[in-house]
This record gives sequence, structure tokens and C-alpha cells, in this order.
Amino acid sequence: MFVATLVASASLSQGDIAEAVGRLSVAGCAPVDSAWLDEGKAADIFFGADPVAARAVLADLGAVDVIVQPAQGREKKLLIADMDSTMITVECIDELADYAGIKAQIAEITERAMRGELDFAGALHERVALLKGLEDAAIDRCRAERVVIMAGAKALVRTMKARGARTLLVSGGFTRFTGPVAEEIGFDGAVANVLEIADGALLGTVTVPIVDAARKRAELEAAVAGGIDRALTLAVGDGANDIPMIEGAGLGVAYHAKPRTRAAADAEIVHGDLSVLLYAQGIASADWADFNA
Repeated sequence: MFVATLVASASLSQGDIAEAVGRLSVAGCAPVDSAWLDEGKAADIFFGADPVAARAVLADLGAVDVIVQPAQGREKKLLIADMDSTMITVECIDELADYAGIKAQIAEITERAMRGELDFAGALHERVALLKGLEDAAIDRCRAERVVIMAGAKALVRTMKARGARTLLVSGGFTRFTGPVAEEIGFDGAVANVLEIADGALLGTVTVPIVDAARKRAELEAAVAGGIDRALTLAVGDGANDIPMIEGAGLGVAYHAKPRTRAAADAEIVHGDLSVLLYAQGIASADWADFNA
């Protein structure tokens, strides 16, 4: 049995559900039942066949995100997530570059790297080199003034943790950002690159080996090797360097992502925020952790 979870960015009607059921029937997916998760916001449709076809026919339901997956094992025991433009709303290196007066130059490189047009390692070293001489204090200023937690991030992480899942933040960014962000959101741990600093200024280098796409996938594989069923893992990210971990997870999700990442993912979030991933696990909002506590 499979489940298609529909989550509206505004409102979901019974007519929207009926439209989805009809499309599944025509596609031969054999829908059998539907149920509200949160009335007017999110619903499940259970069906018996062809999840690939189901995803295709439900891809254009308006401002509605659709997650298609096996019904069994939909609640996950591991969340492994990217940080920049996924768990937070910005790319930290771009914002940090603004304090050096070179945001446009670095942001262009970041965009190309996230689209998979540039080698990630080379692009990282190139951008960090351009920050050589920037005062160390700019990092803390940048974090305080520019970093905003993504909507739904705290609810997602804290609810999964409260239900027994492990949560890990994996970033091609920098520890000076990931540490505080992971703590604020509630992650169990974080992995990121280390900016090298001396005499109060950036040296223009990072500690090697760097955290890249391979390292992100390796963190997922380590969790699986440690006893977490791969089918019960969830990976989410937006850039090309997230593709290996997205492909390796039980449910790999592209979040407001670049085209290559969207093509590689099992599911994507285009309209809503990260709370869509709680509905995808069958968890209604009444059962979310209090992330304001």
C-alpha cells in the first residue's frame, strides 16, 4: 500500500482530494481510501499500485505539495538535513561576503555550485579565499543579523526527536554557523567545515578534508551502518551537493531546490515549508512538539 500526502500552502478542499483520487484512478493506481490529517490543510490518499505514475499525475494540483511513498515505514527514525536555504533562509557564505563588500561575486559562484555547474570543493575554496582578511567578528555579526530559521524547521526537528528519531544537520557551510543553528532548532548533532582564523581574521582557507557531497552521504551511511533501517531515513536539501544523501535515503526530499536536485529526489516541497515533512510522516499538527518551549 502507498500513500499520497497532499499539503496545501493555503487551503485544501474536499474537491481537491476528489480531483486527486480521480487522477489516481485514471492512472491505474487503485485508490482505496482518503483521510484528513488536518482538515482544510493536509490529507492522505491511500492507493495500491504504481507510485511513479501517482507522483506524475499529482504533480500539478495547484499550490499543493504532494509526497508519495510506501505507507509502511512513513514515520522516519533519522532526519539528515542540509542547512543553508533548507534549515535557514539564507546562504551564510553569501551573507558573510556582504561584510567584505563582495556579496554579488560570491553569490554568483554559490548559485552555480548549488546548481551543479561547478565542482563543490573548488567553488568552496575559491569563495573562502576571497574572504581572506575579513575580521573574525564579522562571522558572529552575520549570524546574529542575517540568519533566519526556516519556517517549520523547529516543529520538524523537535517533533521527530520527541518521537524517538535522531536528527543531524550536515552542511557544506561553516561550524561557526551550524553550531548555534543546530542548537536553536534542536538537532542532535551537526557536521560542517571549519574556517581557519588567525590574529582575529580569516586566513582564506578551510580545514581539510571538507564537508562535501560525499561526506553528507557518508553521514547517512554511518547511521544506517549503526542500525537505522535505510527505509526509515529522511534526507532533505536544496543543492547539487545534497543529491547523494537524498538518493541514499529512504525518503529523499528536495526543498525549494535546484533543478538537478529536484530531478534526483523521491519527493519535493515547492509551495510549503518544512512542516510538510511532518504531514508526510502522518503526523497531524495536534501532535507536533511545542517548538516555542
